[in-house]
Amino acid sequence: MKTSKLAVAAVVLALVAVVLSAVSLGFACKDQGGEADIQYIMYLGTNDMDTNLPVCTPEEAKLRAEAILIDRLGGYTIQEANGGWIGDDGVEYQEYTLVIYLSDTDLETVHAVSDELIEAFHQSSVLIQANKTTTEFYFGSAA
Repeated sequence: MKTSKLAVAAVVLALVAVVLSAVSLGFACKDQGGEADIQYIMYLGTNDMDTNLPVCTPEEAKLRAEAILIDRLGGYTIQEANGGWIGDDGVEYQEYTLVIYLSDTDLETVHAVSDELIEAFHQSSVLIQANKTTTEFYFGSAA
């Protein structure tokens, strides 16, 4: 009987130690200088939604998107990509796509920017992903 009580006590103490370790690790990670943030990733196609033909050249598309983003948000990161799909008509389509990364904003603003991009590129939609992340501007160890 004594042995089983000791075993139960040992298991309880071990679980408490694991929980305390996890909580401590969480506080340690939070204290590393980063702030909890949501990173929004937008996928903007550049083919016309009716014709599936490019709205403009890739260079023009990037410039047009950059102008909207800098005006509305003040900052952004863009990567170029290519997407493809098989349409309802069974035809394979390819599309030049802009992948836009945004931090330090909110979903309402992202939706407002998306409305402008949808209109400017004659799209039916913009794919938006919202990912929890930690954001930190690191200025080096000498700062």
